This record gives sequence, C-alpha cells and structure tokens, in this order.
Amino acid sequence: MVYIRFLKEFRRFVIKGNAADMGVGIVLGAAFSGLIDSLVKDILLPPVGLILAKVNLSELYISLSGRHYTSLAEAQEAGAATVNYGVFITNFIRFIFVLFAVFIVIRQLNRWKKPNQDPAVSMTKKECPFCCTSIPSQAVKCPNCSSELDQRTIDYKRSPKLKIK
Repeated sequence: MVYIRFLKEFRRFVIKGNAADMGVGIVLGAAFSGLIDSLVKDILLPPVGLILAKVNLSELYISLSGRHYTSLAEAQEAGAATVNYGVFITNFIRFIFVLFAVFIVIRQLNRWKKPNQDPAVSMTKKECPFCCTSIPSQAVKCPNCSSELDQRTIDYKRSPKLKIK
C-alpha cells in the first residue's frame, strides 16, 4: 500500500515536467560539454601548443622541502610537498579557452535564433505605461493590455501631472 502511494507520487512528479526538463537539460549539457571540449582540445589548443612547443608548463613547480628535483614526477615520487603552479597555469589557460569557446558557440546560437538583432537588445525591457507590466523594449503594442505604444504616449505617461514650484 505504501509502495503504491510512493509510485503514484513519483509518477506525478515525473509527469509534472520538472524531472523530464531536468533530464533533457542534463543530456544536452553533457553533449554541449563534449562539443566545447572538442573545440578547445582539437581546434583552439593545437596552435597554442605549436607556439609553446619548447615550453612544458606542467613541469613548473616549487619544492617546499628545500631539496632540488629534476622533474615534478621525481619530486612526487620522493614524497616531497610541491606547489605545482605550472599545472595551475595550464589549467587556467585551458579554462580561458573553454570560456572563449562557450562564448563563440552561444553568440552564434543567438545569431541563428534572431537574425539581424543584437542579443542585448532582445534582453532589454520597458514598462507598459498602461498596465505596468514588463514588455520587450521594441514593442509597439502591449501583449498584455493591447495598448498602442508610441513614444509620445510613453513620454506623456511618465511626465508629472502636477508641477509644484
């Protein structure tokens, strides 16, 4: 009896859409992550590797024990405490490239979604002077109250009714 009630509650949760939307988001996020990782690893980083071919940043470290080791692997094998700033620099450069790749992909997706429109313009809102709801800044008619919006009406509504000197 308790199990049946639990299953019914679980079914309602799944049917509500939250779980399905979350599942789709996770799957798309994983696919997007693979795309971005490939873009960075296979397209953006090889030219950087060519430029920095003689520099191995991951071998840069500071030994906290005071002893000198010929490589990071040797220091770690000896059990010495090390500050691996070269690995950090490598990961930071990779992060910047991933951030840049995400920016490029999102920017292109925004262009495909709304051609000839800057994404910042589509995100700006204004307030309808009649029903006081938030509407897109380029709207000429309020979708909520069907009021015609022109610049004169908006300026008139915003101007003060009484002028006190």
